This record gives sequence, structure tokens and C-alpha cells, in this order.
Amino acid sequence: MKSGFPEALLPKRFFVTTGRGLSNHSPLNAFDAALVDAGIQQCNLVPVSSILPRDAEEIEFYKFPPGAITFCVMAKHVGRAGEIIGAGVCWGMGVDSEGNRYGLVVEAHGHLDNESLETELRMKLKEMARIRRMRLYASGVKVDSMVVPRGKYGCVVAALVFAP
Repeated sequence: MKSGFPEALLPKRFFVTTGRGLSNHSPLNAFDAALVDAGIQQCNLVPVSSILPRDAEEIEFYKFPPGAITFCVMAKHVGRAGEIIGAGVCWGMGVDSEGNRYGLVVEAHGHLDNESLETELRMKLKEMARIRRMRLYASGVKVDSMVVPRGKYGCVVAALVFAP
């Protein structure tokens, strides 16, 4: 790269996943079950903010070896019996006013259904693009929600996960 920035620190690929989990014992156990459902339970997850490198390619899934340090943008929401809980991520690629091409990622979570999550995520993405004077040319969204069953703790996660 011209800037001298280490190529190894620029993710080449990413995937997006969601998961739901329930527990009789605790919100933490529900979160762990949601990670299992999302397929990222074996990772040491490191939260990052909201930028996709210009050439990042979306892939279906990547199975990390146990213990891998794994960067992600994650939304998570936990709840108790009877509550609706949801989480989602939205991403888009664009070009800013200086001709730089890269992507943006936003997350949302709360006592929200899928439709409400999608609406919130798309509004957030549009505002991030507007602030950067960016024209988006591609975007995606992935959400999940559930009503937590009686006698349970629940968790919903959504994550954009960077892969090598």
C-alpha cells in the first residue's frame, strides 16, 4: 500500500451472522448459546467500530480455529420472559466526496422486532453516509428477534465478522 499501512491489518473478507440463545440460569449463558447458534462461539471476539476496507469481500461463512482473535461489529440484546428482543447489523459500500471507496457498518439492538430493526439500521447507515458526504452503491442488512419464553433468559446477537 502507498501509505505504508500494514496490509495484514486490513481485513480481506467478512461475513454476517445472527444467533438466538436461551438459558434457564443467566443472561450470560443465553449470550453464549446465541454465539453457538451464530457459529462464532469458539472465537475470542474483539469489538471494532464501523468501517469496511475498500476491497473487503462478503463471504458466506468462515470457520475459525478455537481461540482465534476475531474482530467484529456486534449487536446484542438480552431479555427476560415475555420480552421481545432483537439485534441487527447493516452495511454498505460507497464513495465519499474525495473519491475514497470503502464501507460502513451500523448496529442496532433493543426491544424491537425485525421490521423496526431494519428501519432503524437503514436510517443510521444513511446518516453515516450523509455525514461523510458518501454515495452508497450497495448495502445489506441482517436482523433477528424473538419473544423470550416463560421461565427463560434470552439473547439475540448479530455480527459482521472480519475473516482472513
